Amino acid sequence: MSQSDSTDTLISVRNLVKRFPIRGGVLSKEVASVKAVSNVSFDIRKGETLGLVGESGCGKSTLGRCVLRLIEPTSGQILFKGQDITNFSVREMRKLRRNMQIIFQDPYASLNPRMTVEDILGEPLDIHGVYNSKEERRQRILKLLDLCGLRREAISRYPHEFSGGQRQRVCIARALAVEPEFIVCDEPVSALDVSIQAQIVNLMQDLQKELGLTYLFIAHDLKVVEHISTRVAVMYLGQIVETANAEELYDKPKHPYTRALLSAIPIPDPTYQKERIILKGDVPSPIDPPSGCYFHPRCPMAQQECRLKAPILREIKGSSDSPHSVACHFATS
Repeated sequence: MSQSDSTDTLISVRNLVKRFPIRGGVLSKEVASVKAVSNVSFDIRKGETLGLVGESGCGKSTLGRCVLRLIEPTSGQILFKGQDITNFSVREMRKLRRNMQIIFQDPYASLNPRMTVEDILGEPLDIHGVYNSKEERRQRILKLLDLCGLRREAISRYPHEFSGGQRQRVCIARALAVEPEFIVCDEPVSALDVSIQAQIVNLMQDLQKELGLTYLFIAHDLKVVEHISTRVAVMYLGQIVETANAEELYDKPKHPYTRALLSAIPIPDPTYQKERIILKGDVPSPIDPPSGCYFHPRCPMAQQECRLKAPILREIKGSSDSPHSVACHFATS
């Protein structure tokens, strides 16, 4: 995969692997492992949104948390502004947390029910010491409420007093409290009503423009990803199988898995007839993935080479500014 200009790149992930050991027996020895993320590489440029899509259980959230070192990767490199943070100590990572934040999927579970909004938004300010007085702390919290479309009276309320959409606005405000440059958005709208999803996605786009934010946007809703993303990476069984500019990927998908995903997007026009690609079989177990290409047991294009040799993510089309890369032996431009 082509690397973007280093001065333009905020996050670089190189050959990232994450395995979770499975232990058994009297001595709890490792008997197998879940291969959650397998040799993943990608770049995210400053100010852009990289959408990460794939079926549930394919490793999207694990990858996002590994990038932030909330989960320790098994191997590989994570670079932030060209600096390798893979082996940073706890103290070094604490300093870096101001620049890297996360918005979690479930706004009901990610807020402490015993804390007021003032306490929730004030906690990251306290940890990083980014104010000089109690009044400055309060003013920063009020500004965050304004920024995220919440009334100032919310400062003294508890999470149970808010709707799901309002809670997610509080979560977004918490992520913004320490003025980060990069935010991992881990399915931030999947737990919300469809009408509220659009409001939250539009808010995130407005904040990105206003504050110059960079997002890794993880989702399984392909229409939401199309709306918010600059580029899209498609993930299958712990591997990235295709990356491209969002418009190009949706218009001209190259990998058979991407085509199958896009064919499942519902079209609001009942008169429009779209070919559905139905994949055979189930997703293989990440404990014992298939040989060769992980997708070959379900792929309508699979040949003998696919069973024997794993494809690499290679550039097949596009410019150095926006390459189109695919991990398939038979994909062509």
